[in-house]
Amino acid sequence: MNTAAPTKKQKQDQLSANEGKWTKPLMDAGFTVLPSVILERQQALGLDAIDVNILLHLARHWWYADNLPHPSKITIAKCIGIDPSTVRRRIGQMEKDGLITRVSRHDPATGRQETNSYRFDGLITVATPFAEEAIHVKQQRQQDAVARRNRKRPRPFTVVRGRNADAE
Repeated sequence: MNTAAPTKKQKQDQLSANEGKWTKPLMDAGFTVLPSVILERQQALGLDAIDVNILLHLARHWWYADNLPHPSKITIAKCIGIDPSTVRRRIGQMEKDGLITRVSRHDPATGRQETNSYRFDGLITVATPFAEEAIHVKQQRQQDAVARRNRKRPRPFTVVRGRNADAE
């Protein structure tokens, strides 16, 4: 598996491809990265539509691996159009299920609690086997396609007349 960081040109090419699909203004306004396998296997991961929507909003605020997202539950609720208590309850269930971890944050100057940060370690751990399976299936499809292209084609059927065919 290639884990090398994409080059600047590769990033620009990808952004240009996305601009071609979504338009430049929409891409310039911002975009969110979420591995497809989380969407594809949400049922197997025990996630419903509201849970995935909450994860999307958390991911929307996660720009760097070492800077955990920390939007408020009220902010998420307003975006989705649900009650903040529903967000709180769903996050609590995802935490109980081991998918996300809430990390308490406090203002160093005042000691007052700030919005929680969220870690995705559990979700990453449980989604990884699904990702590996998807990668394996993709590689197998590619190998099958190469094998089909390289398979020898049968020779055209030719009629061979026997020695007695002229006598008839």
